[in-house]
Amino acid sequence: MASAAMLRSAARSLRLRLRQPLEQQRCLLARQFLSSSVPTETLGLLRSSTHVRSYSSQLSALIPATSQCSNLTRKRCYLPHPSLYQVWSRSFASDNGDKFEAVVPFMGESVTDGTLANFLKKPGDRVEADEPIAQIETDKVTIDVASPEAGVIEKLIASEGDTVTPGTKVAIISKSAQPAETHVAPSEEATPKESSPPKVEEKPKVEEKAPKVEPPKMQAPKPTAPSKTSPSEPQLPPKERERRVPMPRLRKRIANRLKDSQNTFAMLTTFNEVDMTNLMKLRSDYKDEFVTKHGVKLGLMSCFVKAAVSALQNQPIVNAVIDGDDIIYRDYVDVSVAVGTSKGLVVPVIRDTDTMNFADIEKGINNLAKKATEGALSIDDMAGGTFTISNGGVYGSLISTPIINPPQSAILGMHSIVQRPVVVNGDILARPMMYLALTYDHRLIDGREAVFFLRRIKDVVEDPRRLLLDI
Repeated sequence: MASAAMLRSAARSLRLRLRQPLEQQRCLLARQFLSSSVPTETLGLLRSSTHVRSYSSQLSALIPATSQCSNLTRKRCYLPHPSLYQVWSRSFASDNGDKFEAVVPFMGESVTDGTLANFLKKPGDRVEADEPIAQIETDKVTIDVASPEAGVIEKLIASEGDTVTPGTKVAIISKSAQPAETHVAPSEEATPKESSPPKVEEKPKVEEKAPKVEPPKMQAPKPTAPSKTSPSEPQLPPKERERRVPMPRLRKRIANRLKDSQNTFAMLTTFNEVDMTNLMKLRSDYKDEFVTKHGVKLGLMSCFVKAAVSALQNQPIVNAVIDGDDIIYRDYVDVSVAVGTSKGLVVPVIRDTDTMNFADIEKGINNLAKKATEGALSIDDMAGGTFTISNGGVYGSLISTPIINPPQSAILGMHSIVQRPVVVNGDILARPMMYLALTYDHRLIDGREAVFFLRRIKDVVEDPRRLLLDI
């Protein structure tokens, strides 16, 4: 009877709470359930409630920081409405607080799943709080799965190669378990004991029988005879010399996007060459003062970004994009910079470059390049972009035809600087020259605009004073 009365009282209290504001519901519900003497099993009988396993670090997401319900202990809560809680941001703990579940974190709004690439730890290894234990490969970036607490990995739930979603359990961490180092010594001691018996002495007996098998060896030349009679047949290498490995998700994404770009755009490439003499002299004259004032080296890329911004402002159609039957003109310039990494090509974005100076652009490039090398680029770092610059010259490329990065409409390709003879004021001189390539969507951009765009970049690079005078 007492349990039924408590059940009716709890249900009536929950119905009243639904009429109160959301923040007040969170505070009152948590305070009632965590301080009352109502048994957890009784609350679990409410069919309209939703079960949530929670602990102290999660309750901060349920209860406002300004409320008086901050000092709470681990307990099971039953909330009457799904809108009163959000998806967990950390792993769940067991009832006794000894074991924790490492789960896949939130991977971005546009990323729904990923592939468990590899485990950085194995069962029995000691891990610290927030230490990566596994890596998840998505279509764009690689994300680490961190340990929620310090402890020992008790077991791995998922397997390498599995497709996982945010919240998928990956491993169980135990705070009281001992590392598996002590189990290695017995195995090491057992191996010498197993190898100690002199069973190898019996092998010489087998060697005595070996001469008896020599006659069959005379049959070995027979298989070689057919190969001499068919010289026209190609001699393919054996399958044992080939390796088949699954393609990483990032490489799949790159392959699909490049093929979609080729199938969608009417791509055409126009070329020009740039005399780098004045720009390299400018860099040589002011590189020390630039580093002293801004704390970053003056590179060539910042000048090309500024030149691209000027060209995009002069030819806004290159900064536009086709969307169905419409053309979207963008009054901002976000430049994507192609960076090659060991895992594949990534294209992080430098935003609002039309409002940046040389120092800001150099700092942005260095920051994104460092993230790309360390594999720390996020989804936001690569989202968007209105124009792309690819510098194949760092690898020694002399000339190429870059592919448009969708949904953009053009891409600029830089190449290596080579001393070539050119005619200057009637004289033949050796000058540092670079080939430039502009690939554009001919559905939107005509050849006239594309040539004017590339000529503007050439003029600004050959005479950087044009940027100051805006001519």
